[in-house]
Amino acid sequence: MSYFSQSKDRDAKSDEPAPRASAPQTMSTIGAGMVITGNIVSTDAVQINGRVIGDLHVGSLIVSAGAFVEGKIVAQDAVIDGHFKGSIHGNTVKLRGTAKVEGEIFNKSLSIEPNAQFEGVARRLDKAVEAPAKAGADVVPLRAAEQRTAERV
Repeated sequence: MSYFSQSKDRDAKSDEPAPRASAPQTMSTIGAGMVITGNIVSTDAVQINGRVIGDLHVGSLIVSAGAFVEGKIVAQDAVIDGHFKGSIHGNTVKLRGTAKVEGEIFNKSLSIEPNAQFEGVARRLDKAVEAPAKAGADVVPLRAAEQRTAERV
């Protein structure tokens, strides 16, 4: 085969459609002016721009600069830009330059950028962290919660 015939073959291949990328993951966002007290469970990605006091069990997590989270995080991937107090369990944990983390980090991979603040203990995990099986599996329906409250009164 000559050089010119190879060029012709390459042009023929470029007419084929490019492989499709997988569908984008859904991202739930907690706004900057929002304060949540309670637990959050999601199989998808969650971005925190406000304040959360409670535990998060999510597929992946971003705590934005200026955000505050206190509790326990369980996520396959966690990126911290803001302030966090508690424990993080993640396959990949990234502390970016504006991060301030106080507590424990259990991880398979940990990266800390310059200027990030971390006070606590980091331990390597042998077993991978899994995403929650189904969002809302432990959620009590509102009527059942109201009935329990009425029974106590």
